[in-house]
Amino acid sequence: MIDPVIAASMLVGIFILLLALGAPIGLCIVIASGATIMLVLPFNIAMFTTAQKMFSSLDSFALLAVPFFILSGVIMNNGGIASRLVNFAKLFTGRIPGSLSYTNIAGNMMFGAVSGSAIAASTSIGGVLVPMSAKEGYSRSFASAVNIASAPTGMLIPPTTAFILYALASGGTSIAALFAGGLVAGVLWGISCMVVAYIVAKRNNYTNFFALQKGMAWKVTRDALPSMLLVVIIVGGIVQGIFTAIEASAVAVIYTAYLTLFLYKTLSWKDIPRILIQTFIMTGVIMFLLATSSAMSFAMSMTGIPGALSKLILGISQSPKIILLVVTLFLLVVGAFMDIGPAILIFTPILLPIMVRIGVDPVHFGILMVYNLAIGTITPPVGSGLYVGASVGQVKVEDLIKPLIPFYIAIIAVLMLITYLPELTLFLPKMLGVM
Repeated sequence: MIDPVIAASMLVGIFILLLALGAPIGLCIVIASGATIMLVLPFNIAMFTTAQKMFSSLDSFALLAVPFFILSGVIMNNGGIASRLVNFAKLFTGRIPGSLSYTNIAGNMMFGAVSGSAIAASTSIGGVLVPMSAKEGYSRSFASAVNIASAPTGMLIPPTTAFILYALASGGTSIAALFAGGLVAGVLWGISCMVVAYIVAKRNNYTNFFALQKGMAWKVTRDALPSMLLVVIIVGGIVQGIFTAIEASAVAVIYTAYLTLFLYKTLSWKDIPRILIQTFIMTGVIMFLLATSSAMSFAMSMTGIPGALSKLILGISQSPKIILLVVTLFLLVVGAFMDIGPAILIFTPILLPIMVRIGVDPVHFGILMVYNLAIGTITPPVGSGLYVGASVGQVKVEDLIKPLIPFYIAIIAVLMLITYLPELTLFLPKMLGVM
């Protein structure tokens, strides 16, 4: 059998080389995987097996939830929900110094939750608030950093496809428990960003935003409340056992369609084909990435990489705390180079047995994994959230690093808290009786 170290070096080397050459990440994964499989199988068998693994990985009933949640997110993103959530956030932040920063953070948390997309939150909320902040005298790089740092909260606050993929990869971890714990982690992430924003706002004397006119509070709340109820309906329905995650995704589509077509009337039937096309494209990209990730998982298992990696990690220390730290650092590096979906499907089967062996609950590890990988979406060199946020703010990426550093520190501080104090995220699933 091939030496796992040689196989891992080849797999990682080809992946990073193709990534450096600017190849799409899905192509990087599948080429690196195919080349590694050829270490143990002839060319024709390796190619056939790789293709077979890619197609068979998508033959899963649980994956039906993914396109439906994507569709509901696209409907919300096109339905003018962002402005309503921004106005609602102003009710609580309008009188505080640096209030536009808190409005951006709260808006990203709410919109990210209802749309299920950090990128959608960053573009929709940030597209409104970053220019507004610049007009009010905020540094454009700081306003963009606030938007970028808070956008990934939507990957933790349910409903989110990341936890569905983890439940699938882990062999059936409770989605309801993951959603409940993820809600706590996402809120803690958002609060940490608000603390940093407050300190910077006080230091730079950023002004408070105008308060809403008297009598507008009820109107703003009434406009935003139906949108925010989506999270309550989906999470509540799953937790109470009213419907499964797949059924919840269909309910999300029906509810968002009702909001935008009939209640708010921000979309018309003529918009449906355009929305469906956007959904097909996004679903196709995600499904291709999921398929390629299964090819990489197969390449790793064929060459003995999981066993070697497990032996390496467990050999570092006998202390569960040290092993947790090592896995956390490993996931932070993975998240910096790989999209969250493939990373979950590739590394959950490898890392979860290690975590269970040292006494970590699968729900706790799922929350930690998504949190770690979400950080990767806003870190170089691949972090899509970083580059999208820079484009939205019309600033250079290199100008964002300095204002982002305090946010990175705060977000990682929360990561350490939820890593070593598991009850911070597990108390809610336990209280709701879903774990």
